[in-house]
Amino acid sequence: MKILSIGNSFSADAHAYLHDLAEQRGEDLITVNLAIGGCSLETHWNNVTENNANYLHSINGGPWAEQLVTIDEIIKNERFDVVTLQQVSHFSGQYETYQPYLDSLTKYVRAHQPSADLYIHRTWAYEIDSQHEGFLNYARDQKRMFEEICGATEKACLVSGGTLIPAGDVIQALRERLPIFDYANGGESLCCDGFHMSHTYGRFAVALTWLAILTGKRQEPKPFKELDINIISAICDIVNEIAFDK
Repeated sequence: MKILSIGNSFSADAHAYLHDLAEQRGEDLITVNLAIGGCSLETHWNNVTENNANYLHSINGGPWAEQLVTIDEIIKNERFDVVTLQQVSHFSGQYETYQPYLDSLTKYVRAHQPSADLYIHRTWAYEIDSQHEGFLNYARDQKRMFEEICGATEKACLVSGGTLIPAGDVIQALRERLPIFDYANGGESLCCDGFHMSHTYGRFAVALTWLAILTGKRQEPKPFKELDINIISAICDIVNEIAFDK
């Protein structure tokens, strides 16, 4: 399965462990991430129409290639099974910012990758004390941000015909249901800086969510890096519940 994400630093979080996690679990995935930090759907579409070579390019969660590329260079010269789109995090709960760019990007992707399945990445709300200026769009309220992201991405899936990757649901559930991630009461934050995923359980949980949705397979607890197997097991339970049991 060959996966292309047209994204930003949040798709980089998703891709960081995805290939390695898939390989460990016997899945043959090639992941390609085209990213500009803080990039919105509007900017992606402008880059398509202007053919701007503004994109960092990473394969299998590895280092960024030195040469910047255009979207055209990648999407017109390779065949993908999956293409993912996402809105920039600070606009992720504001559906009015998605359009008309989501419609345009959807048509563009389907024109050049007609056999690929389209997915919409539902990203996560910021940490409760995040200093990201975009948190003001949600009155610095994590729960409100999450709920508005859910509403916007539901509409995005409906109009694009894309399938949801509910990474934000998993992260919010971990925060609310596992004491170790109850940051408000002394638990560990799943963010490393108030908005990007931590390089331990945050990135692991997001990658596991992507793997479950893309393969259609329930995920079983297996050791990964230096992570605690008991916490891995709890994350697997929540991923499986959200991906398959809701």
